[in-house]
Order: sequence, then structure tokens, then C-alpha cells
Amino acid sequence: MGTVDKLTELQYRRSVIEQGGGEAAVKKQHDSKKLTARERIDLLLDEGSFVETDAFVTHRCTEFGMDKKEAPGEGVVTGCGTVDGRLVYVYAQDFTVIGGSLGEMHAKKICKVMDMAAKTGAPIIGMNDSGGARIQEGVDALAGFGEIFIRNTHNSGVIPQICAVMGPCAGGAVYSPAIMDYVFMVEDTSRMFITGPQVVSSVTGEEVTAEELGGAAAHSEKSGVAQFTAKSDEECIEQIKTLLSYLPSNNLEEAPYTAPTDDINRLSDKLSTIVPDEPAKAYDVKDVIAEIVDNGVFFEVHKNFAKNIVVGYARMNGAPVGIIANQPKVMSGSLDVDSSTKAARFIRFCDSFNIPLVTLTDVPGYFPGVSQEHNGIIRHGAKLLFAYSEATVPKINVILRKAYGGAYIAMSSKHLGADVVMAWPTAEIAVMGPEGAANIIFKKEIAASSDPMAERAKKIQEYRNKFSSPYEAARRGYVDDVIEPDSTRPRIIAALEMLQSKRETRPAKKHGNLPL
Repeated sequence: MGTVDKLTELQYRRSVIEQGGGEAAVKKQHDSKKLTARERIDLLLDEGSFVETDAFVTHRCTEFGMDKKEAPGEGVVTGCGTVDGRLVYVYAQDFTVIGGSLGEMHAKKICKVMDMAAKTGAPIIGMNDSGGARIQEGVDALAGFGEIFIRNTHNSGVIPQICAVMGPCAGGAVYSPAIMDYVFMVEDTSRMFITGPQVVSSVTGEEVTAEELGGAAAHSEKSGVAQFTAKSDEECIEQIKTLLSYLPSNNLEEAPYTAPTDDINRLSDKLSTIVPDEPAKAYDVKDVIAEIVDNGVFFEVHKNFAKNIVVGYARMNGAPVGIIANQPKVMSGSLDVDSSTKAARFIRFCDSFNIPLVTLTDVPGYFPGVSQEHNGIIRHGAKLLFAYSEATVPKINVILRKAYGGAYIAMSSKHLGADVVMAWPTAEIAVMGPEGAANIIFKKEIAASSDPMAERAKKIQEYRNKFSSPYEAARRGYVDDVIEPDSTRPRIIAALEMLQSKRETRPAKKHGNLPL
């Protein structure tokens, strides 16, 4: 066979692989409102940058008729390319080939690009669309899952790991996304669950649809497994690109800087009126965020889960920051089980990848109730304390209004190592709210008074004057400065610039014991 013939054979073999499961299977994929694996990769990566690896890998299974079963590309497309000129590694399961099922060689392909990503210090992006473990391969398929999981774990905090669930993801397959840093899901087409609706029905008698059990809404609003949802594959991929723009390629790099177009010294009169005078009145903390970040652009993470706390990315003078803010619009901004876990996970990711933390505090306390106590608010609330205490990146806190009790401590207080704590004049820093405190401290005086109601109101105001202001905390150095609200943006940027050279280490140890 001559060179020309060999080239013809190569081109033929490659064309067969690139067709995946064939025309009918591709049509079925499109009819399901899903793109193919290769279409997804082409949308994600810069044009012409994709370099495929292991296209010619084939399975070695001979059981249950698999010796006669062709699986082009082994049901997964792997390789590397660039997103906005930056190197990333990618794998996309091909549902048109044996349902994207994971077998021994399928897993080896994924593991190879994961290893390359770790070696070169580049993000790994997985696109899951699979019927699960390839049953015909038995324990070899299970071994493949384990090999992926251990790499997810070892790479955690070293390179960003992003998973887009763009079809079914069931059984053991769900644990790779769960270990990864960010999970994206597509409405109506994504499914994630350990056991499907039929098994649930047969074991527990509960009747539930696949969408209700493990759809995008279920995991973005209730379980918290997914941080992002999209209406289509295309929108999902755009969101991934946006996320990558805020992240460094690995834990030894700084987050990517973008030349700012927003004035570093921009003041905002709106901030002076955004927080109501009435301590119990709600407002939207996202309005505050929009006023202080570059061009008002905020990329929210976990938008639909635990809405009483807001987390996400923005830029300040061109440099990415992670923002954590209590949301007075929801549950008065109090902390509960889910919001503590949500914020703690976000903080730990930012700390892993050298992204400074900006906290906006307005918290009345931990949300009370039997269900909160029994669901472990002590254990989950401790995660937030642990995350802030553990973080060594620059930590800046602005106390907007309430900061009461243990929640004041938890929200990036000076006592947990915050580098700069500023407060607005509206800040109230105390063990508890004035009403509750007056009832305890002045209980006897109120009871002995001829007009208990008037006496109580007087004592509440007395307590408020003494403790419910930022000045007592400022006297003790727990607040570095009380600032005018309109100058919040330039003051945060100045603090970030001051902290650029911050270096802080923790005692040598294998790892801490996070209160899981």
C-alpha cells in the first residue's frame, strides 16, 4: 500500500469516527434539542484550535455481543484547544455512540486529558451526556469511574474543573461532577440522579418524573448540586466561557486582568440612599454590588439556590474578585444551613485560585427554628467560619447595616482574619438586635415601670445608641474605618491594591478537618 493509499485510509478512518453513531443517531440527538459532542466542542473552543487525542481508541470488550459492536471514538471526544486564547482540555461524551456509555477505554481517554491538564496547569472541561456505566463491561466500567474520581480529587484546588451536564448523568457518573468545581445544567435535557424514577418508585413507592427528580431546576434550586442553568446547549457554553474569563488557569497563577474602562474613583450617590433608614426594611444587595463593581457587571454563581446569600464574580479596576453578600430581600439576609454551605464552598474555591474576597455584610443572625437545628445549622454554619478563617487571599469586608451575634463573626469579621473591615454609618454591630437585648438587659426596669411600653422603647433606644453603631467596634479596632457609602468603590479598590503583595501562611499540616 502506497503513501497515497495510506493517507486515503487515514482520512476514511477519521471521517467514520467523526460521524459518531451515524446520521440517524445524530438526527435523534438534534431532535432531542441537544448538540453532538463535536458540535459542543466546536462552540466552546476558539475556531480551528481543537487538537483531538485518542480518536482511534477502541474498546476491548467481547462479552454480550460487544465483539461485533463498533464504537467510533469509544463514545467520547477528547483533546485540547483554546478559549479566548487560553489553553483548556476538554472531553465530551457522545450520546450517539452506545448512549455515551462509559467503559474501560472510554474512561482511559478521559483520564489521559485530565492528566495532561494537571501536567500543563490548564482547566479541564467535561461535557457529560451518557447513559451511565457500560453494563457489558462490568467491573471494568466501575474501575473507569474510580480512576476519574481520584483524578478529580487530586486536581481539586490545582486546576479549575468544570462540568456541563448536557444530557443524562446517572448512577456513579454523578460523582465526578459533584467533586468538580462548577456544574452547569441545561433545562429540559439534563438529568442527574443516583437512582432513576423507576427505582425510586419500586423501592419507596414515590412517583416522580425524571425532571422533578433530577432536572436542572431540582439541582439548581433544591439540592444545590448545580451552580448554573441554561436554556440551551449554546447558552450553557457561553456561560462556561464567561466563567473561565474570571478564573486563572491554575493555582499558581493570578486571575486574568482586563484593562478597566470604569473610573477607579467613581462615586455613587445611589449608595447613600440604597439602604433604608428603617432597620427591618428590605432592599436588594445586588443593587449595591452593581454600584461598586466595574461597569456594574456581576456574574452570579448559584443564583437559584439559598437566595439569602449572594455569591459571584466581578472585576474591580480590571482584576477579578469573589463577592459574598447577605441578601436582605430573602429571609432578612439571615444565615441558614444552605447559605452557609453555598458561601463556604465559593470562598474555598476563590482561596484555592488566588481570587480576593469582598464581603458585603447585612446579617441579623442565624435563622432560628427546629428544622435548622436538627438539619445541622451548627455543623453547616461552622463551614462558613472555617472557610473564612482558612482563606489566605486578600479579605475585605464592608458592613452595610446589621451585623449581629455569631453571624457578625462568621461574615468575614476581623476576628476571622479579615484584612480590611470598613463600615457604613448605618452599620449596627452588636450581640443581638436592640429589641431583644433591651428585653434581657433591662427586664427588671421595664417590669417595675409604671409604663412598661414607654420604658421599653426608652431602653431600646438607649441600647441602640450605645452598641448599634459602627463606632464602638471602631474604637476597639474591629472596624478599620467608617466610610461614606458613596466612596465604597474607590475604598475597596484602594484596599485591594494595598493587599496585592499579601503573603500569609498557615501551620504545616496534611489538611484541615472541614466540618462536613
